[in-house]
Amino acid sequence: MPRRRQSHEPGHRRKFLVVIDDTAECDRAVYYAARRAARTDGSMVMLAVLDLADVQSQWFGVAGLMRAEATDQARGRLDHFAARARGIARVEAESVVREGRIADEIVKLIEADEDIAILVLAAGIGNEGPGPLVSALAHGAWAGLAVPITIVPGALSDGEIDALA
Repeated sequence: MPRRRQSHEPGHRRKFLVVIDDTAECDRAVYYAARRAARTDGSMVMLAVLDLADVQSQWFGVAGLMRAEATDQARGRLDHFAARARGIARVEAESVVREGRIADEIVKLIEADEDIAILVLAAGIGNEGPGPLVSALAHGAWAGLAVPITIVPGALSDGEIDALA
């Protein structure tokens, strides 16, 4: 059974969790979460997940270099979107880098942080479908998730998101 969320208890703040990846729609999720966090006196957690399944088959030295390079790229994306959140709504965001399967790491982070109250995803706008995270959700990857999920249409403009958030 999932632990009870603590985001409205004294000494706690509601956190909006956004998964940071290299998809075009990621910016829409960050924008929405930053606006909601600012308007509800909450905060943000940004998660980058390294999928390094191929690294296990590499020589130790090569594996270390691949892991370091992937971590540097993830931290760069997190820094970029942290600056974006500050610019959008003066919201400071926690940055978390984990290694593993994305759905598993999302669930683990939510279980570990009782202040995370909402997972924010954005749907893709391309011909490839709604995007990997929304597709995983549609296929039941997070059936036992302990928080609601907000899916932001990837085609919304800043102004349209402002009107909703």
